[in-house]
Amino acid sequence: MEWKLADAKNRLSELINRVAVDGPQRIRRHGDAFIVISERDYLRLVGDRPSLKTLLLNGPALDDLHLDRDASPMRDGEL
Repeated sequence: MEWKLADAKNRLSELINRVAVDGPQRIRRHGDAFIVISERDYLRLVGDRPSLKTLLLNGPALDDLHLDRDASPMRDGEL
C-alpha cells in the first residue's frame, strides 16, 4: 500500500501493523518514496555483514605480496 506522509504520521500504529501483516509499505513525500519494512526483512536483505575492523583484522594474508619499487632509471626527456 502507498501512504501519503501526513496519513502515515497520523496512523503510525496502523502503518506498523500493516508492515507486520502485509509486508513493506511505501510512504510518499513530495515525489520521493520511502519504504518501511520489518527488522526481520531488513536483516534478511542485508545479511550478517562484518564490520570494517573485522574485515581488516581477519582479511587475507599479504605475506606473498611484493610491493618493491622498480629501481630502473626514469626515461630521458628533453625540455
